[in-house]
Amino acid sequence: MVEIVRTNDLVLIGFLQSLLENANIPVFVADAHISALEGMIGAFPRRILVPDEHAAQARRLIREAGHGAELRP
Repeated sequence: MVEIVRTNDLVLIGFLQSLLENANIPVFVADAHISALEGMIGAFPRRILVPDEHAAQARRLIREAGHGAELRP
């Protein structure tokens, strides 16, 4: 699995998860539970992970959706 996005923006996470799942790309949102436990103060951003073999396609879809600035290097 490779991390492609790290953010505290719940709306963005939901959008990207839906975008990738609709393209049949497996998605895992990491750190969702710790974010809830710490009271959503933003100390622990959530991470969107995809399998290595889908990373290039996922990055392309995110750029095409206008969120390329959110991508991790």
